[in-house]
Amino acid sequence: MSRPHLNRPLVLEAPQRVNDGAGGYTEQWQPLGTLWAQVRARTGREAVQGGVAVSRMGCKITVRAAPQGSPERPGPEQRFREGTRVFVIRAVTESDADGRYLICFADEEVAV
Repeated sequence: MSRPHLNRPLVLEAPQRVNDGAGGYTEQWQPLGTLWAQVRARTGREAVQGGVAVSRMGCKITVRAAPQGSPERPGPEQRFREGTRVFVIRAVTESDADGRYLICFADEEVAV
């Protein structure tokens, strides 16, 4: 396996519940840190969601590995942000037997 070219800084964000003062909560995204990544496009499609056309592009995002339980290790409930672009993480796995890199399968959604 060749080494990935980690040339894009992505901000890893996690959802955080915040009390709304009326007995419920709102969800806000809390930045956890910046990870250097390689982003590769996979497949794309267009769908209708709530009456709005949405373009969904699958991405394979490679980052340096972090141990289980580390705040630097991405998880499926999190997302990456690059400026206004948002990549929702669907699954995470090690890219090789040595565990030096992680592959994050993510979706980028854009309203058309």
